Amino acid sequence: MNPPNHDADLLVGDLDESQLLARIFPLLPTNSGVLLGPGDDCAVVSAPDTRFVVSTDILIENVHFRQEWSTGYQVGWRAAMQNLADIAAMGARPTSLVVGLAIPKQLQVNWVTEFARGLGDAARQVGAAVVGGDLSGAEQIFVSVTVHGDLEGRAPVLRSGARVGDVVALAGCTGWSAAGLDVLLRGGLPEDGLDGSLSTASAQMVALALQSFLTPTSPIELGSVAGKAGATALMDVSDGLIRDAQRICAASGVEIVFDYDALLNAVQAPVHNPNLTFTGPPTQEVSTRGALPKLARLLGAANADEVDLLVAKWMLTGGEDHALLATFPSETGVPAGFATIGRVTASSVPPSTPTETRRPATRWGAVRVEGIELDADGVGWDHFR
Repeated sequence: MNPPNHDADLLVGDLDESQLLARIFPLLPTNSGVLLGPGDDCAVVSAPDTRFVVSTDILIENVHFRQEWSTGYQVGWRAAMQNLADIAAMGARPTSLVVGLAIPKQLQVNWVTEFARGLGDAARQVGAAVVGGDLSGAEQIFVSVTVHGDLEGRAPVLRSGARVGDVVALAGCTGWSAAGLDVLLRGGLPEDGLDGSLSTASAQMVALALQSFLTPTSPIELGSVAGKAGATALMDVSDGLIRDAQRICAASGVEIVFDYDALLNAVQAPVHNPNLTFTGPPTQEVSTRGALPKLARLLGAANADEVDLLVAKWMLTGGEDHALLATFPSETGVPAGFATIGRVTASSVPPSTPTETRRPATRWGAVRVEGIELDADGVGWDHFR
């Protein structure tokens, strides 16, 4: 029997700041690098490398999440994961996080403690500590997370290092988070997709897509693996594969050519963790090539062309899967966990295949995708467009 939840009916306005913090602090992880944790004016953490990498991201209610879609746990998990992925994208290991949380007085205390639990679980999964932050009142929920990482003696892996002849590789998922967002924006499936009216396989695909948007995972540990393996450039795919690849191209002065078939074959469905979001049907390993087209049909794509275009849109322009996009020297190979999906070329170099055998292709500036024809408008997420 679960113990009674004495906070079930409490609102944030029923507590003072110290009472609320007393409920949050026990849920946050620590590690051996924390010399002084939450509770003072500042935390104190060690920096054995003498350098640290640092990044900040924000989540704003009704911009990045909606309470009718996301629990406090899911928002906390997502806030941590998107920041942890930024550290991995420098080839570093995440070590500590500080969190700013602004919340309305009418918010339930349980939402806040579940937020802390989700944030703490995501950080704990990769060995990072949550060492402090700030708590404030606001008209809507606002989250700001700053994360620090350890380069462990290596040089950071920048966007500017890609070289002509490098291979392009991906670790993690792409397309699944965008598919989950599509499910939510459309108000779900006609039968909801999780109430038993769909087949087990279809319900599983819906659950995985929703999980990918609401509680994304990222191959955090592969960031340092890429750095050790000699990655020349590395990025977290948060705004869409095309848009983030364009950033590598701009920084490195190169072009990137993706092989769409290789991308479809490389990306597996995310691993379902019933402790995060859904306790639905038992899962089995499924391929993105097989699963996302079925999900597109569930969402109303009427024919093969519409299915192909929707899946390509998810895969190439959908963000927030937090995969790692990397370039590696062709002579060194790609480390385990990464799959080759393209190549780095010089600017304005024509495709290598003869014209008569060339597959359909779409160009977005310095990025070309071979194997798909797609409208070049809308290449990924931009806050101001």
